[in-house]
Amino acid sequence: MPMPRFSSYDGTALAYRVVGDGEPLVCLPGGAGRAVSYLGELGGLSAHRALVLLDNRGTGSSDEPADPSTYRRDRLALDVEALRQHLGLERLDLLGHSAGAGIAMAYAEHFPHHLSSLVLLTPALRAAGLSPTEEDWADHLAVHAHQPWHADAVRALRAWSAGDDSLTNRLAAAPLFYGSWTPAAQAHAAAEDAERSKEAQQGYWAEGAFSPGHTRRALADLAIPVLVYAGGVDPVSPPHLVRQLAELIPGAEYTEQPGAGHFPWIDDPEFLVKRLAAFLT
Repeated sequence: MPMPRFSSYDGTALAYRVVGDGEPLVCLPGGAGRAVSYLGELGGLSAHRALVLLDNRGTGSSDEPADPSTYRRDRLALDVEALRQHLGLERLDLLGHSAGAGIAMAYAEHFPHHLSSLVLLTPALRAAGLSPTEEDWADHLAVHAHQPWHADAVRALRAWSAGDDSLTNRLAAAPLFYGSWTPAAQAHAAAEDAERSKEAQQGYWAEGAFSPGHTRRALADLAIPVLVYAGGVDPVSPPHLVRQLAELIPGAEYTEQPGAGHFPWIDDPEFLVKRLAAFLT
């Protein structure tokens, strides 16, 4: 079935799909530059809320923009605002995963009056001026040291970090980003290449995309319910840094899912759905 489409602020046609019942929850994918399909139904959260799953510009079924500079993280928030207007909602419940949480933080910075609640799910941290250290990475990668694939995965990750983002390296490193390398995790990782837009990924991080001081001040001014959610063994968004992000936001709730990596709905969907549904009720 074709995804609904709408015209964003600059005329770029963007696509989204709605799954589930209940009040809408707008969901922003990360990657950066990955189609929203990788979120699935967030482990079954669609049983509690109508998930409005947006393909960011240039990804999935959304069109590529005429101006590549509009891939930039802060400018992607303008697409979220265009979606809000298209849906006819005065205020949004908004969830962002990973780099999508960076977009959600930009939306909170520029459109706080249109937010009802905010979920930052294993969030990318650069927007708030936080970043895992080499020691953080080493600590979290060591969690999987007993696995037979560990040495090959770490070698692939190092090559990827050095600039070789080939499919071979990305697939070999993938087990490090999940709590357990289950068949579900393997299928999820295998879909990444088809869901990925390199142009959108590169554009997200372009010069000027981040102003941590402004973002921190905006987060400190939020007066809405906020949930900041960490995976216990996530090397991308280590729990102690995710907790620091939560501490920037007055009254924010912090949850850490034991044994979960960067995609907690794959590792333990029941845990995630129970926690998110309770927050969103």
